[in-house]
Amino acid sequence: MSILLLLNGPNLGILGEREPETYGTDTLADIEEAVADEVGPAGWEVRSVQHDGEGELIGAVHRSRHDTVGAIVNPGALMIAGWGLRDALAAYPRPWIEVHLSNVWARERFRHESVIAPLASGVLVGLGAYGYVLAARALVHRGAGDA
Repeated sequence: MSILLLLNGPNLGILGEREPETYGTDTLADIEEAVADEVGPAGWEVRSVQHDGEGELIGAVHRSRHDTVGAIVNPGALMIAGWGLRDALAAYPRPWIEVHLSNVWARERFRHESVIAPLASGVLVGLGAYGYVLAARALVHRGAGDA
């Protein structure tokens, strides 16, 4: 079975409770289930990892380098200055898509640039939890496991 890494950064473990007007009411468990439903027919399963600390996320990326077909990454605020996470993703040999629940360009100016986005296979913002499903669909469509 092929494994898709679903990586979520700081504060995303409290989705559904945290600023629902910005991030929606779906929980991380809801998102994990939706992504699993999307990739299941392709024979993929989901490895979901959420940490508030950058070091733990870096470790998860390194541990997943050889046994995953691709990744969906919501770095949260680490998009702004997560240089260590960026370096880990630069060494990740599979396609991955950066996802943000809110439209980062419609928010505070400091959110307008992602240090990791230039490395991503694609970026989805502002589509709420559905952005994760679209990212999963895109990775399956492009045959991430064949990369």
